[in-house]
Amino acid sequence: MIEMTVREAKRRSAAALSATASNGAVPSPTPELDADCFLQEIMQKDRTWLLLHADEPLTAAQQGALSEAVRRRRTGLPVAYITSRKEFYGLDFFVSPDVLIPKPDTEILVERAAELLRGRIRARPASVPTVCDMCAGSGCIAIAVLRTLSDGSAVPAERLPSITAADISGRALAVARRNAGALLPERLRNNLRFVQSNLFENAAGRYDFILTNPPYVPAQEARALLSDGRGEPLLALDGDVGESGGPSGTSDGLAVIRRLVPQAAANLAPGGALLLEAGEYNAEQAAAMLRQNGFSGVTIHRDLAGQLRVVEGRR
Repeated sequence: MIEMTVREAKRRSAAALSATASNGAVPSPTPELDADCFLQEIMQKDRTWLLLHADEPLTAAQQGALSEAVRRRRTGLPVAYITSRKEFYGLDFFVSPDVLIPKPDTEILVERAAELLRGRIRARPASVPTVCDMCAGSGCIAIAVLRTLSDGSAVPAERLPSITAADISGRALAVARRNAGALLPERLRNNLRFVQSNLFENAAGRYDFILTNPPYVPAQEARALLSDGRGEPLLALDGDVGESGGPSGTSDGLAVIRRLVPQAAANLAPGGALLLEAGEYNAEQAAAMLRQNGFSGVTIHRDLAGQLRVVEGRR
């Protein structure tokens, strides 16, 4: 194998990632960034090191790993599934095709949840707030909320919320448990429990806050999204799935949310709040469902791109 420097490896990888092909390979929209991410992961160095050591040679094993990463990316598989990591809210999460890749759009939900929880803790210093992260996936919401509240001693340890992370997928919960073990200090791990549940079937409780990023993409659009080989779980995208797991017969991406909202209302303590992520195309319909189910003060928060994203309401 011909010796290749970091500079040459990045150039060749980016060229391969951007090239069109007749065999169905998918050109990357961000070839240089992808190549950079692969090199950082394979060499276990940060971007600054790569820039300062552009003439550093790669070993044969590193060249082989890079070639394989490029090959997999050309199938359409996201970089995060190839490197098994994705940054979310300043934390480095493990991800696999068993869970959705955490998106920046969801960070507004974490930010608002932390704000509401701080207010609740100040207002009721004698009690510990209870939280449910429904459709928890990788655990990014629950873990980011706990870390945010605990970092800098903003909230005393004994006042931190008790969080139930629930998901219908046992494989997703295994990923969430792994992230909790890696990202939460031991003193915080007892604040988080995991429950496999079809919505609230096995996760009934009396929660002060319910946080959820449920499937909300219309069925046809969800399948179209996955046609490029990205490999994300359809179960976590398709909002038109019925209670038994089959098609609901709807096409607006709101079938799961139609079941979730009344169940959330039944499991919220008086004065409790629901924070629910929805698509920019159906957030207003989701907000209407909250009002129809007795929620007050219903508002929609915009994400970092200015799109309607998180629906909030109180019981």
